[in-house]
Amino acid sequence: MDAATQTAPVNTGHPRRWAILGVLVISLLVVVLDNTVLNVAMRTIADPQRGLGATQSQLEWAINSYTLVFAGLLFTAGILADRLGRRITLTVGLALFGIASLTSAYAGSADQLIAARALMGLGAAAVMPSTLSIIANVFDPRERGRAIGVWAGAVGLGVAIGPIVGGLLLEHFWWGSVFLINVPIVVVGLILVNSLIPESRDPKPGRIDIVGVLLSIVGLTLLTYGVIEGGDHGFGKIQAWGTLVASAVVLGAFALYERRIEYPSLDVRLFANRRFSASTGMIGLVFFAAMGIMFVSAFYLQLVRGYGPLASGALFVPFAVAQMVFAPRSAAMVKRFGPKAVSTTGLLLVAIGLAAWVFITATTPIWIVGVLFFLMGVGMANVMPPATESIMSSLPREKAGVGSAVSNTIRQVGGALGVAALGAVISSVYRDNIAGATAALPAAAKAAADESISGAYGVAAHAGPAGAALIQHANSAFLTAMHDAAIGSAIFAVLGAVVALVWQPGKRPADAPAPTTAESLAEEQGVELVATASEA
Repeated sequence: MDAATQTAPVNTGHPRRWAILGVLVISLLVVVLDNTVLNVAMRTIADPQRGLGATQSQLEWAINSYTLVFAGLLFTAGILADRLGRRITLTVGLALFGIASLTSAYAGSADQLIAARALMGLGAAAVMPSTLSIIANVFDPRERGRAIGVWAGAVGLGVAIGPIVGGLLLEHFWWGSVFLINVPIVVVGLILVNSLIPESRDPKPGRIDIVGVLLSIVGLTLLTYGVIEGGDHGFGKIQAWGTLVASAVVLGAFALYERRIEYPSLDVRLFANRRFSASTGMIGLVFFAAMGIMFVSAFYLQLVRGYGPLASGALFVPFAVAQMVFAPRSAAMVKRFGPKAVSTTGLLLVAIGLAAWVFITATTPIWIVGVLFFLMGVGMANVMPPATESIMSSLPREKAGVGSAVSNTIRQVGGALGVAALGAVISSVYRDNIAGATAALPAAAKAAADESISGAYGVAAHAGPAGAALIQHANSAFLTAMHDAAIGSAIFAVLGAVVALVWQPGKRPADAPAPTTAESLAEEQGVELVATASEA
C-alpha cells in the first residue's frame, strides 16, 4: 500500500478548486443568462407606455451592440488575461458588466440602452475567457475534463433559463428588472472571486503583439457586423458582403502576420494540429446549427402556438436539464469510449433533434417539442466539453487565456452566423410563400406582412374578419420556412459529425500512459509540431 501511495501521481490542482469552480459558474451564468433574457423583453421595450418606444431597428441594435463588442473583443480579452492576470481581468469584467447592467435598467431612451448594452458586451468579453482559463490553471489535467463539463453545463443552463427568468420578471416588474437582477449577482461574484480565486498569468509573456491584437479586433468586428447586416437586411447588399470580404482580408493578414513574428498573440500553426482544428470546427458547426433553430423556435412558440414569454421559456427547461445532467459526465464518457465516439454521437443526436423539426406543425403535441430540446441538449453536452478540453489541452497552462479566447470566439461567431444565415433562409422562404395571400393588401400593410410573421400578426390585428385568414396563411408560410431551416441546421450538424469522425482521436489504449500535466498534454497534441515548424 505504501509503494502504491508513493507511485500514485500527485494531483497538481488547487486545494479549493471545486469551490473556485462554483464561483466561476456564478460569474459565467450572469453573462450567458443576460444574452438570452433580453429576447423576451423586446415587445415590452418597444411599447411607448410600458417601455422605451424603441423602433425595430433600435431593438435589433440593443441585441447587436452587445454581440458586436463581445465577439470583437473576446480574443483580445483572453490575451490580456494571460498577460495582466486572470483574476484581475475577471474582476474588471464583472464590475463593468454590473455597472452597464445598472445603466441599462434605468436607460431613458433606446439609444442609451444600446450604448449600455455595448458596455455590457465589453464586460462579458473579459469574463468569458477568464473563467475557462482559470479552470485550466486550478485543475489537474485528469480532472479538467470534468470541470469543463460543469462549465459547459452552466453555459447551457444560462441559455435555457434566460427566457424563464425574463418572463417571470416581466410578469411582476418593469422591463428594466431583466437587467437590474444582474447587479446583486455581480456584487456577490466580485466578493467571492477576490476571496477564493488565486491570481495567475503567463510568467513569460514576451513582447505584446500590438499589431496582431488590433488586426484581430478589426477583423472579428467586421466579421460580426457583416453577419448581423446579412441576417437583418440580406447578404446581397454591399453592407453585408463587402464587410465580410473586408473581414476575410483583415483576418488573413492577421494569420500571415502571426506566422512571421517571434511573440504572436496566436500561434496559427496550432491549426496544423488536427485535434485542435477539428475541435474548433466542431464547436463552430454545432453552434451554427443549434442557435439558428433555437432562434426560430421562439417565433414558433410565441406566435404560431400562442404561448407567452414564461410558458415558451419553460419549454427550454429540458435543454437545460440535459446540459446539467450529461455535460459533467462527458469526461467519463470520453475516458470510456474516446473523443471520436462521444463527439460523433453527440453531433448525430443534435442532427436528429434538428431534423425532427421538419415534422413539427401548428398542432404537434407540445411535449414533442420538449423532447427535441432535451435530445439537442444531450447531444451538445457530449460535444462541447470534449471539444473545449481538446483546445485547452493543446496549449500549456500559461497560455490558457488564448485557448479560452479561441474556443469562445468560435462559439460566438458560429452562433451569430447560424442565426443570421438561417434567419435569411426563413425570411426568403416565408416571403415567397406569403406573397399570394398579401397581394390585395394596401402597400404599407403588404410590406409589413411580407417582412415577417410578426408583421403579419400586427397587420391581422387591424384587418377585421380578414385577419384570421391572414394569420393562417402566415403560419403556413412560416412553418414551411422553419422546415427548410431545420434541414439546413441538420446538415451542418452532420458535417460536424463527419469532422469528429475523421479527425478526432479514438479511445486511448488501456496500457498507454496518461499525461499528468497540461504541458505533457500539449506536447502530445501539437506543441512538438509547432516547435518543428518554428525551427524550419
